[in-house]
Amino acid sequence: MPTISKKGMKMPESPIRKLVPYAEEAHKQGKTVFYLNIGQPDIKTPKVVLDALKQHTFDILAYSRSEGSENYRIKIAEYYNHNSIDVTHNDIIVTTGGSEALLFAFGSIMDEDDEIIIPEPFYANYNGFSTASGVNVVPVISKIEDNFALPPIEEFEKLITPKTKAILICNPGNPTGYLYSKEEIKKLASIVKKHDLFLIADEVYREFVYDGISHYSILQEPGLQDHAIVIDSVSKRYSMCGARIGYLVSKNKGVIKTALKFAQARLSPPTLAQIASEAALGTPQSYFDDVKEEYVKRRDILIEELEKIEGVKVAKPSGAFYCIAELPVKNSDNFARWLLESFDYQNNTIMVAPAAGFYSTPGVGLNQIRIAYVLNEESLKTSVKILAEALKAYKD
Repeated sequence: MPTISKKGMKMPESPIRKLVPYAEEAHKQGKTVFYLNIGQPDIKTPKVVLDALKQHTFDILAYSRSEGSENYRIKIAEYYNHNSIDVTHNDIIVTTGGSEALLFAFGSIMDEDDEIIIPEPFYANYNGFSTASGVNVVPVISKIEDNFALPPIEEFEKLITPKTKAILICNPGNPTGYLYSKEEIKKLASIVKKHDLFLIADEVYREFVYDGISHYSILQEPGLQDHAIVIDSVSKRYSMCGARIGYLVSKNKGVIKTALKFAQARLSPPTLAQIASEAALGTPQSYFDDVKEEYVKRRDILIEELEKIEGVKVAKPSGAFYCIAELPVKNSDNFARWLLESFDYQNNTIMVAPAAGFYSTPGVGLNQIRIAYVLNEESLKTSVKILAEALKAYKD
């Protein structure tokens, strides 16, 4: 019998999606499932996007340029300039979601068996992208006790080897919601310049920062032009997860030239989704103000309710719409499955994301879960009540 590739065997399952069959079975049993596991916002997509799709007519839905349409990239550059990020359309490649942008970045700057340092916990698919690219993740652990702040720079320096090519951060962070400060970005900038590395920042949650704090992009840091690569996406910013449009942004011409070759190999990003995403750039600021206000309310309710549960520890996020909670259980994978298979409270249950999949260090995060606060306030309160009752009933 033909065999599966070693790379395929190493590809990790998604901690976010692997429990879906159990949730579907719970539905069949008549249970209501509250989904806290996935970052699919319930916020409506901006009206300007939906109107653009309704009004557009085609004779032919043709390919676009491999790097994305020039008009769209010019408008993206204007968006960045408005956010004090000095780039031109020639510094941007439009991709099929932020995921493809990250794959292009990995392919452009790293060879097989090269290493990338990532503070963990991190977005689970970084493990998958690294495996697909033949790259080794070298984790540096951030801790819930420190609210998942940047680990000391000395910890990064200890891990740098001749195979190290880059440091990758998510800012604000998925799954922690941590927002790196300007001072922390400057510390990372100093280390990548000192060791001649790339600094990749996944900035897809740029708009979602709270408590009066400002987001500081690595592209704003002076002297980092040759080192900085930004991964971006329309998915969360405009509640357009299904559009699958992202960007790779860098002032490093060699990175852009190389990434374009990967873009040419897949022909072009989706034309219709680019039209929708270009229209999204006309979203009024009031939309983002309202969305931020809503997420702050949800965050505050979620944290307040979680802190009432005995034995639960939670880090307070400053951005994105996720938090990590530590539970009084031995294994959150088993607990998450039990919630769907064997438990209900008034015929309701919850689906959470076990956090071990957001680490690459074995055995870390086993008693943690990621919660996405993408549900309305009443649903969040109900969900935390279900969690509290479940923890009373659960036996490890």
